[in-house]
Amino acid sequence: MSGIFQRQIKARLPTAASGDGPYIIDTDGKAYLDASGGAAVSCLGHSDADVRDAIKAQVDKLAFAHTAFFTTEVAEELGQVLIDGAPGGIERVYFLSGGSEAMEAALKMARQYFVEKGQPERTRFIARRQSYHGNTLGALSVGGNVKRRIPYQPLLMESHHISPCYAYRGMEAGETEEAYGQRVADELETAILDLGPETVIAFVAETVAGASLGVAPPVAGYFKRVREICDRHGVLLILDEVMCGMGRTGTLHAVEAEGIAPDMICVAKGLGAGYQPIGAVLVSASIFDAFSEGRGYFEHGHTYMGHPTACAAALAVQKAIRSRGLLANVRRQGETLEAALLERLGNHAHVGDIRGRGLFRGIELVADRATKAPFNPSAGIFSRVKAEAMDRGLICYPGGGCVDGLSGDHILLAPPFIIEPPHIEEIVGKLGDSIDAALSSQRSG
Repeated sequence: MSGIFQRQIKARLPTAASGDGPYIIDTDGKAYLDASGGAAVSCLGHSDADVRDAIKAQVDKLAFAHTAFFTTEVAEELGQVLIDGAPGGIERVYFLSGGSEAMEAALKMARQYFVEKGQPERTRFIARRQSYHGNTLGALSVGGNVKRRIPYQPLLMESHHISPCYAYRGMEAGETEEAYGQRVADELETAILDLGPETVIAFVAETVAGASLGVAPPVAGYFKRVREICDRHGVLLILDEVMCGMGRTGTLHAVEAEGIAPDMICVAKGLGAGYQPIGAVLVSASIFDAFSEGRGYFEHGHTYMGHPTACAAALAVQKAIRSRGLLANVRRQGETLEAALLERLGNHAHVGDIRGRGLFRGIELVADRATKAPFNPSAGIFSRVKAEAMDRGLICYPGGGCVDGLSGDHILLAPPFIIEPPHIEEIVGKLGDSIDAALSSQRSG
């Protein structure tokens, strides 16, 4: 009997024993191709020698130093690497230990920014339905994941939600993508005006929506309109790139494809590739200056922020992505993956949409392609797909609720940046078979 309080108490999980490139191998010797990077984390796979060596070297020098007393060379170097690669205007990095921590820090930073600016009446956040921003109470409050919010609803702070940019289900007949993007972006301005612009702190959004929507990229022009609206009303723009950032979509930051710069970007997963827990908030100069010219400190902090060993791992990961040309491989293999998915599943009777960018792809399953009707949630289609895939030695990230928070089944793929065409062939073959088997068992059940 395990002494661990597992996520799913009754689940019987295999025991991971070792890693070999994009594979995880369990104690029975079974290999699983990690086609989701866990949760879009393991961008370099599970056995990168350079990252392991960097961790060992840092531990030999100094494993930990509390940031209330010291900075470290490795944290300073990583910070400069991140600033050098960030969108224009981003000039500071605040380190955390993961994505939820990064989002929580960004929310508090945004609030304190307006306190420092003499606008304490700004207390409200606007985000999007079907979003996910983390599991801490603040991050869960701005998030729009219905299932995750329900048990904690009485504890959540006030937040307001508008429509996501979800073209597959939101775009009307005869509407162009550009017109659709402007329409859903304009919901932000309506919400700001309804609440009172003087009371709104920030708009929070995933640049490419991840786990709750099954990879929904924005249409062209959407974020440009969002940026204009935020600027018009003095509202901050916080982009959550915890899942979609750090190279996952083929550019270092997903927002590069949108032609704008946010006030803050939250990153994590691909930052350290899972070799150590680390996240960060990338902060604009104007926000930092308000703190510097105000009380001179951020009323926030964590024991393990800026952890030297975690920073060493992340620095090695970021150097590897750059020196090995892995962003180009993400773009190249992303196109190969898209083509393979379309060939295998594009005409599938129960595949409604295949979408995404780079090595960040989503497949939405439907009961009826013509009407886009989802399966009844009680069928548990996404859970069946996960089980079938694991049986076949494939790790994917299925989820439910993409339509309205309760119904809708999707599969998220986020394989390591190091994959090659044979891996893609294995992913798509096993995934297609898993979907067919899950739907067959649903019908027979």
